[in-house]
Amino acid sequence: MDLNALRTANPDHWSKATAIRALTLDAVAAANSGHSGMPMGMADVATVLFGNHLKFDAANPLWPDRDRFILSAGHGSMLLYSLLHLVGDAQFPLEEIKNFRQMGARTAGHPENFLADAIEVTTGPLGQGIANSVGFAMAEEIQRATYGDKIVDHYTYVIAGDGCLMEGVSQEAISLAGRHKLSKLIVMWDNNNITIDGPVTLSDRTDQVKRFEAAGWETIEIDGHNPAEIDAALTAARKSDMPTMIACKTHIALGHASQDTSKGHGALTDPAQLEAAKAAYGWTAGSFEVPDDVKSAWEAIGKRGVAERKAWEERFDKMPRAKRETFNRALAGDAPKKLSATIKAFKKQMSETAPKLATRASSEKALEVINPILSETVGGSADLTGSNNTKTGDLGVFDVDNRAGRYVYWGVREHGMSSAMNGMALHGGIRPYGGTFMCFTDYARPAMRLAALSKIPTVFVMTHDSIGLGEDGPTHQPVEHLAISRATPNTYVFRPADTIETAEAWEVALTAKSTPSVLSLTRQGLPTLRTEHKNSNMVEKGAYVLADAETGTKRQVILIATGSEVHLALQAREMLQSEGIGVRVVSMPCMELFAAQDDAYRKRILPGGAVRVGIEAGVRMGWDRWLLGERGKFGKAAFVGMDSFGASAPAEELFEKFGITAQGIATAARDLL
Repeated sequence: MDLNALRTANPDHWSKATAIRALTLDAVAAANSGHSGMPMGMADVATVLFGNHLKFDAANPLWPDRDRFILSAGHGSMLLYSLLHLVGDAQFPLEEIKNFRQMGARTAGHPENFLADAIEVTTGPLGQGIANSVGFAMAEEIQRATYGDKIVDHYTYVIAGDGCLMEGVSQEAISLAGRHKLSKLIVMWDNNNITIDGPVTLSDRTDQVKRFEAAGWETIEIDGHNPAEIDAALTAARKSDMPTMIACKTHIALGHASQDTSKGHGALTDPAQLEAAKAAYGWTAGSFEVPDDVKSAWEAIGKRGVAERKAWEERFDKMPRAKRETFNRALAGDAPKKLSATIKAFKKQMSETAPKLATRASSEKALEVINPILSETVGGSADLTGSNNTKTGDLGVFDVDNRAGRYVYWGVREHGMSSAMNGMALHGGIRPYGGTFMCFTDYARPAMRLAALSKIPTVFVMTHDSIGLGEDGPTHQPVEHLAISRATPNTYVFRPADTIETAEAWEVALTAKSTPSVLSLTRQGLPTLRTEHKNSNMVEKGAYVLADAETGTKRQVILIATGSEVHLALQAREMLQSEGIGVRVVSMPCMELFAAQDDAYRKRILPGGAVRVGIEAGVRMGWDRWLLGERGKFGKAAFVGMDSFGASAPAEELFEKFGITAQGIATAARDLL
């Protein structure tokens, strides 16, 4: 490319864009690590976006009605960090740029939303950002319908690369956005035709423009280094009644010796080549230096939204007090004060009536009293609404003609659903939950991990949680899935034993602010076990004593069970007690919350001395802490559960075949004594 012609044609734009390129080169060289090429190639697009279109105030990065900017191509993180430093974000002084990829810096290798206010999304796993953006755009639509366009009226902008569009989740995302006509979603595709292995054509021949058009998007093709074309495209996109994809033809590592090569994707650290690139740009400032006039021009961009932000605050202050309070409460992630009382009343009713229900049905009953008072919940299902029991009558369906609807039919898109729900949570003001079968956490897994990493309280409702689903067989029967979810840091995995525990699990999940939850729920009916009402939320403790050794018998056995196996543990207790063997039954609906209790409480629930049997219709992995640790002993512990895949048969026969019965539990206990 003729860089001199670009510089001469648009000198002010060129100097601002070159500041991004120079800071990127310097930071990656200092770290001897990173990805230089994408920020260098997309600097022109980013400069026009921030300079002319993005609604933001650098001094108030959490302004609720700001436009959202998502860097789906998270490896190009220096694009975002350079922009935030240049516009004057107080959390990104020059030292942060110099400390790129170093311990304790906000400028991590890939953007992490919890490290800085202006980082909207944790990206890096390709495709996640563009999938998150669907949730952002849906959240904006729902809130605009709820509060009016004087309070909520903003765009979601995404920069995505070739890799983002290759990932399968991108198809789920773009088809959802097209179906719902999310017109305030604008994706800028960095069309540089380069992957790590070489040209995109090594592995792909997709016509991305036609692909987006087929999904119901507006598309615009431009020269990604021509500021006039970039500006015109963004202006047109903002006027469209459909989501828009702008195909920005760019040169990766523009102006560097590695331009338009796979090497340009990675860390460009050769000193001579770095200086040659800067010379080609006409950049004479030293390392990590930005000329005062250029920095001032960028800081003026950072202040461009101040007046608009102040006008918004005036409008917000005029909104009725109740609406303001609801808006602020939901944005802060706080539950309404009456949630606790509502859950308590529901528990009391269920204890008195003692219904036999599948916990998926218990969940629906709990949601029927929760959703009317928690107006920020948005539910959904990946084409399993009737099976997941996630829809309550008050929600209304989110659609083109009903933006206030709070239920989303996601279609068979577990991954896209989960990523979009994360986007809703990251947007703020929404409490998303969505359902599928527990076995299909496999499809949702990347997004579930990122929810935990991002510290957001997305709720994953996973029904049909064991061999108890019966005839659908081992393809649908989860065995290892509880262990997989429990192995994920910062994740609550709830496996409630009855309707009472299910309601309590929902209360914990919907009051969490920085931890996602997995609700593992049954297909088969379970008896109500807690028929004596307690105001206390016992699930909040993670584990508790459900029944203890009868008076006059020495406690010799502790049975620890979860979910659908707790009532079997109680039946086994009756068998053993009839033989004079004292038995304690511990319900453990959430291992993570129990582990978080102090040692005194854990010792009270799991004292030493007695033999222990763990019971769960899943694999043993993750159980040994409670069986062998915490005052337990090897040789004095057993596990009744699964060590293979299931089979296709009625549920009752399956539990018998795999030995997960009251008799099997009692036998395991006797064998240890």
